Amino acid sequence: MKKIVECVPNFSDGRNKETIDAIADAIRQTKGCRLLDVDPGKSTNRTVYTFVGSPEAVIEGALNSARVARKKIDMRVHKGGHHRMGAMDVCPFIPVANVTMEECVEISRDFGRRAAEELGIPIYLYEESATLEYRKKLPQIREGQYEAIKDRIITREWKPDFGPAEFIPEWGATVTGARFFLIAYNVNLLSTPNQAHRIALNLREAGRGVDEPGRLKEVKGMGWYVEDYNLAQVTVNLDNYHVTPPHILFEEVKKDAKDLNVAVTGSEIVGVVPLEAILMAADYYIEKENLFILDEDQKVRLAIERLGLNSVALFNPEEKIIEYIIAQKKNEPLAGLTVRQFIEEVASRSSAPGGGSASAAIAAMGAGLGSMVAKLTLGVRKFEDLDAKMRKIAQPLHNAAKALIPMIDADTNAFKDYVEALRLPSGTKEEKKIKQERLQQGLKKAIDVPLTTMKLADLAWDAMLGIAQYGNIASKSDVEVGAKAMETGIWGAYKNVLINLEDITDEKFKKETTKLAKDIKNRAENQCKKVLRVLESRKP
Repeated sequence: MKKIVECVPNFSDGRNKETIDAIADAIRQTKGCRLLDVDPGKSTNRTVYTFVGSPEAVIEGALNSARVARKKIDMRVHKGGHHRMGAMDVCPFIPVANVTMEECVEISRDFGRRAAEELGIPIYLYEESATLEYRKKLPQIREGQYEAIKDRIITREWKPDFGPAEFIPEWGATVTGARFFLIAYNVNLLSTPNQAHRIALNLREAGRGVDEPGRLKEVKGMGWYVEDYNLAQVTVNLDNYHVTPPHILFEEVKKDAKDLNVAVTGSEIVGVVPLEAILMAADYYIEKENLFILDEDQKVRLAIERLGLNSVALFNPEEKIIEYIIAQKKNEPLAGLTVRQFIEEVASRSSAPGGGSASAAIAAMGAGLGSMVAKLTLGVRKFEDLDAKMRKIAQPLHNAAKALIPMIDADTNAFKDYVEALRLPSGTKEEKKIKQERLQQGLKKAIDVPLTTMKLADLAWDAMLGIAQYGNIASKSDVEVGAKAMETGIWGAYKNVLINLEDITDEKFKKETTKLAKDIKNRAENQCKKVLRVLESRKP
């Protein structure tokens, strides 16, 4: 899965279009970075940039933008309405998809170290990256703003984490670190601003004060009136959507609005949002309303509908959900073929696609057959007593079938690194060493693909057995074929793992991988037999 990190650098210039555009271009032209938003403010004299990319790419994008700022922004003449202490004032890194907070901490430290060394600027670490508790929060570090740096930076307590412990007048100082994704979220009310603010005070973590905290953690907010929309809003920042996600905030606003006899008319997400937050909302309403929805696009549609995200402006998932914004067109030349074309491609005079791709396709078909029988049983009046079971059983089979499809192409591409390593020179002792290391890395990658095929299919066995026990017996042969197909797909992937392990020199890896693959293969044989026995014992 692709790793996605968000970076939101704030620069102390919101008025000079040339500077604003130059920084944007530096980010936009960084390979692997996608610039999502540029938000300049004239009164604050500050511009906030939002971009995403791989861990490596966002570091380069942040560095490239800082290089431009070093040349074009002079803090000695800066005035504005927003607190600030540097030309690049703050540069947070936020995990979005398949990236841990710990990885983002390392990303921020790598950026801080490199920026300090190259640009000769002081860098402080904050939030999850902070090294000292008394300077973990941005306001703590930025106290006194730019004007206070001269006297603070030379003290032991405020020595920078990276760079010179001296005042750089034209730059100031920069704060970087890892923090959680912040969602700017508004709930619409047909009410007065006072009523909206009253609800906000009930919910935000700070509440009305120390003695009267609000109900929801990691929430900052207030109530206001929006003339453009002709309605009031509870406007909040959700600092950690794992603690308080948008749907919980929305439902809590509805509760308080009902007590005040106020109408809720939907909500809006300002800026972009991680897919996870939208799917969390969908799963909440699926459980609450006892719905049966498996496909991601339908879950997204449900969340948009239940949260009323189209109420004041169109919520286009392709433009609002980060993963969709940066998604590249699927590169699945094999999985995208018709069945006829795929079989003809396998039968052609070429080594690829071979047994590994065929095994993934066969396993996917097996899981798909199980999923089909579960869905055909679900919703039928005579099987209403099995509704809960079928809902539970269908999901892992549905998920396995979907997840196995990309493995068809992944297997064919698995040897790419190995083949490239074969072309490396081997004239010197050092070249031979490098080549051997790359060959081993390539082989391990080639092993990982069929092993992943095995693992994905293995996750569906309990559900397949459940279908055999409770599914519509009229579809008995479909389940039998599905079970045998899953077993065959796993067996084929197992053979691919073994043949690639032969040239592995890492004996520990070889031993552990062989055992894992054999265990999955043996379990497939046993589970398939169980499924067939259960089906044989059932009478139509």
